[in-house]
Amino acid sequence: MKRVFCATYEGINAKVVEVESTLTKGLPSFGLVGKVSMEINEAKERAKSALLSNDFKFPPKRITINLAPSDLKKEGSQFDLSMALLIAIYDMQEELNDWFVFGELGLDGAVKENNQLYPLLLSLANQNIIQKAIVPFSALKKLSKIPNVSFYGVKTLNEAVILLRNQNSAKPSISKSEIEYPFYEVAQEKYYYTKEYEEDFLDVKGQEVAKRAALISAAGFHNIILEGSPGCGKSMIATRLCNILAPMSINEILDLAKLQVLDGKEPLFKPRRNMQSVHHTSTSASVFGGGSHKAKIGEVGLAHNGILFFDELPHFSKNILEALREPMQDGKIRISRVNSKVEYPANLLFVGAMNPCPCGNLLNENKECRCNDLEIKKYKNRLSDPFLDRIDINVIMQNVSHSDKPSLSSKEMHKKVVQTHILNKKRGQKSFNAKLSDKEIEQFCILDDEAKTTLDMAVSRFSLSFRSIKKVQKVARTIADLDESNIIQKKHILEALSYRRR
Repeated sequence: MKRVFCATYEGINAKVVEVESTLTKGLPSFGLVGKVSMEINEAKERAKSALLSNDFKFPPKRITINLAPSDLKKEGSQFDLSMALLIAIYDMQEELNDWFVFGELGLDGAVKENNQLYPLLLSLANQNIIQKAIVPFSALKKLSKIPNVSFYGVKTLNEAVILLRNQNSAKPSISKSEIEYPFYEVAQEKYYYTKEYEEDFLDVKGQEVAKRAALISAAGFHNIILEGSPGCGKSMIATRLCNILAPMSINEILDLAKLQVLDGKEPLFKPRRNMQSVHHTSTSASVFGGGSHKAKIGEVGLAHNGILFFDELPHFSKNILEALREPMQDGKIRISRVNSKVEYPANLLFVGAMNPCPCGNLLNENKECRCNDLEIKKYKNRLSDPFLDRIDINVIMQNVSHSDKPSLSSKEMHKKVVQTHILNKKRGQKSFNAKLSDKEIEQFCILDDEAKTTLDMAVSRFSLSFRSIKKVQKVARTIADLDESNIIQKKHILEALSYRRR
C-alpha cells in the first residue's frame, strides 16, 4: 500500500485526507471509495488519460483508491495528481515520506491549479499540519507568501513521478518563507505589526472622550458604541480603529489571509486586522452566513480577529441585532442547515455608531430636534437590554466646535496599545482583556481595597448584572494596563463605570 496526503474543506477549515492505494490480483478495475463527490469520480478518467498519454502502463490489476476518513465528504479536483501518482509509482520500493500532493490533471498530464488550492494550503499552514507539498508550478508565485512550508512545483505528471522517485535529493522550489514585517517576541511567540497609518486620528479634531474610549477599546478589544449627532466624527473614529489594534501572531495573519481568500480578495499577509463594514439593509444570511446546501461564511465570520462595524445601528433589523448576541458573547457563530452544520470562529471587536434620535439633533446645541418623545423612545428601544449588556463602552460624542484641535496621532495611540499587549502577554494572558473567562478575571483583574469598595457601591446603586460587573472589571483592567499598573485602582474602576450605559 502507498499513501500520500491531500485535503478538503469542512466548513472554512481544511481537513487532511489520506489518499491510499492498493493494487491487488483480480479483474482489472479502478475504484474510488471514501464518500467522494461526483467531480472526484470524474478524476478517474483524467488520471487514466494522463497516465496513458505519458507512456505509463496502466497496471492490469484491481486498483482501489481510498480517501480517508470515510465519513468526511470530499470535494474538488485537487485529488487528481495524488491518485495518478500512487498508480504511477506502485512498483516503487522506497517508502513515501508523508508528502502532501495537490493538483488537477489535464488529459495530457499537465498539472493545473484549482480555486480551492490556495485557501486549503493556507488553512493547513495555519494549523501547523503541513511541512512540504507538491503543487502546480503555476501556483508557486502565489504560494510563496505562505510561511513555514516548503513547496515543490511541478508542471507535469512526469515531473511529479521523478520528484517522488528521487525524494531524498529533491530540493524545494520555494523554501520556508517568513513574514517581512517588524515584530517583537513575547513568551516565545512572535507578534508582527505595521507602522502604516493611512487614516490618522490627527484628522479627528476635538472628541477627546471618544478618542480615549477608542484607545481603551483597541487596547482591550472591547465592544464600543459611539452615539452622537450626524457629522461629529463617529465613523471617522471607527474607521481609524483598525490602524491601532494590537499586533498579530503568525496564526492570526494566516487566518486573515484565509478569510480574505474566502471573501474573494487577494491575501496581503499584512499584520493589520481587518474591518467589515455592514450596511443596515444587509440580509441575515449575508451577515451571519448561510446557504441551503453548503453554508457559506458571512460578515461576522469574516470579521474574526478584527472589527465588525455597524453604522446607523438602530436601523438594523431586530433579528440581526439579537442574533449578534451569540458571537459577541461566545466568539463563534453556528449555522445549522438540513445538509450541514458549521461553526465559524468570530472573535471580533464590535463597533456601533448611532444618532441620538431619528432626526439626529437631540444632542446638538445649535439645531432643534424635530422628534417627539414617542419617536425617540421607539428609536432607542430597537436596541434591547440584553444586546446593550454585551457592550463594554458607551460614548456620547461631544458637540463639534470650530476651536477643536487635533491631539493624539494614530502612531502614539498604537504605541500605547502595543505596550498594553506586551503587558498582557508577559502576565500570561492568552486572550485580550475583553475576552477573559471568569477564571481568568479572578486571576488577572486584581482590585485594591478602594477599588473593591467602589465597585460594590456601583453594583448596589446601579443594579449591575453579573455580566455588567465582569465587563466593568475587564475595562478597568485595560485602563490600568494603559497606566502600566498591575493592580486595578479606584480611578480605573470609576473611569470604567463612566462608560457604562446610563
